[in-house]
Amino acid sequence: MIKVADFFQYILERKEQILNLLVQHIYLSVLAVLIAVLIGIPIGVLIARHMKLSKPIIGLANLVQAIPSLALLGFLIPFVGIGSKPAIIMVVLYSLLPIIKNTYTGLMNIDGNIIEAATGIGLTKNQILTKVQLPLALPMIMAGIRISAVTAVGLMTIAAFVGAGGLGYLVFSGVQTVDNQMILAGAIPACMLALLIDFLIGKIENGISFSTKKSKKSGIFQRRWVQIASMGIILCFGATVLVMNMNHNKEKTIVVGSKNFTEQLIVGNMISDVIEYNTDFHVKRKLNLGGSQVAFSALTSGELDVYVEYTGTGLVNILKEDAVSDSDQVYNIVQKEFHDKYQLKWLEPLGFNNTYALAVRQDTAEKYNLKTISDLANVSKQLIMGPTIEFPNRSDGLIGLKEVYNLEFKKVAPVDGGLRYTALNSGESEVIDAFSTDGLLREFNLSVLEDDKKFFPPYYAAPLIREDTLEEYPELESVINKLAAALDDETMRELNYKVDSLKEAPAQVAEDFLKEKGLIK
Repeated sequence: MIKVADFFQYILERKEQILNLLVQHIYLSVLAVLIAVLIGIPIGVLIARHMKLSKPIIGLANLVQAIPSLALLGFLIPFVGIGSKPAIIMVVLYSLLPIIKNTYTGLMNIDGNIIEAATGIGLTKNQILTKVQLPLALPMIMAGIRISAVTAVGLMTIAAFVGAGGLGYLVFSGVQTVDNQMILAGAIPACMLALLIDFLIGKIENGISFSTKKSKKSGIFQRRWVQIASMGIILCFGATVLVMNMNHNKEKTIVVGSKNFTEQLIVGNMISDVIEYNTDFHVKRKLNLGGSQVAFSALTSGELDVYVEYTGTGLVNILKEDAVSDSDQVYNIVQKEFHDKYQLKWLEPLGFNNTYALAVRQDTAEKYNLKTISDLANVSKQLIMGPTIEFPNRSDGLIGLKEVYNLEFKKVAPVDGGLRYTALNSGESEVIDAFSTDGLLREFNLSVLEDDKKFFPPYYAAPLIREDTLEEYPELESVINKLAAALDDETMRELNYKVDSLKEAPAQVAEDFLKEKGLIK
């Protein structure tokens, strides 16, 4: 149960971060809706004039709406990379349907006698459109824009999945760390923003809607809101140009990424801090991206310069090779193959092995006398597994475990990140996949089952960097390698615990550790 006083204290402590993320969210949402309006209204006008096009175009817009947002975002990443571009494109595509449909419906529902009268007095088609049809259809068009705008604010929370920022960063981070205060700190401002945008668009609608009975006062009101709307559009596009110009200035900028869980946020901040302290480079942090494929695709496409990957993930999940138990052999394989296939270099490992593990509650372990995964195999048909979404589809995950241990669960119910710990604790599942350095293992006092058949390969964490980045900035290798062997399993677990359970910020935990080790001052 969250106490209101504690929540307000939490907000005050993070007000700068929340405000920055709110500004990002407003920028992304408004820009996406403006682009959707500029595309959607002309299409609506087009299909109203050429009715044969209405069914296929509206049908296509409906089809886009039926595609899951994360699937659409994942599809866009290989083509446009990570950051704001895929997020804006995704929201634009989802925003088009209500704008196109309402524009078309508004224009088609105008009384034919009015059009006939306008033609009779000599107005051209374009004059009829601008002076008669659009003003009469405006309430319907604005209703579509309002729907799109409110929807855009909610959808834009997914932007954090691809490193675009926004309030979704807090929501995703809160889910990963089972921090309800953080989730609310992102969700509540997003809800308030949606209501505010709906209110403002409603005011603009009232100010510019066509009416034959306008008082002088309302005329002034109309002009005022038209000016406000116009100024908003100008400012938004001005901001867009500014951001684009800033993005073109990449001299001496190193982009550091991370995946979307606590440990990755910590080591991502460590790499960023070490680079900033030991060089004059500007570091751009694109942390809290999606899973392995999102981060790896961003690296290979040039959106990232470096992020921390795991040798086992590189071997099995990326190279699609069979698991190998020898850690040195795994490192040598991925070092060679990543150089040959992707022009990427593995730097020296950070020192800890974050391998997969299966975990159960203490009462479940006692009830079924579970100590090893082989013990689990004997009773797995009676138990529900609640793994991460990625785990059931990995050959080094549930697919391979089933073959090696003959596991067959009563039900497999995947959930995202930290939610699997919540589901396990509440009794909705009885077995989860975990990482050996998870701080939440300690928080929830779970029993980790021994991998007695040595199925899981070693997952030593190591920075993975683009070779062309090293060619341009060769000093980066020695700088980042200052972190080599700086972390063991127990230390990493403790750092994760500080974030997951003690609710310390990952950036602060990383900075404190580096200062303690004398790697920065």
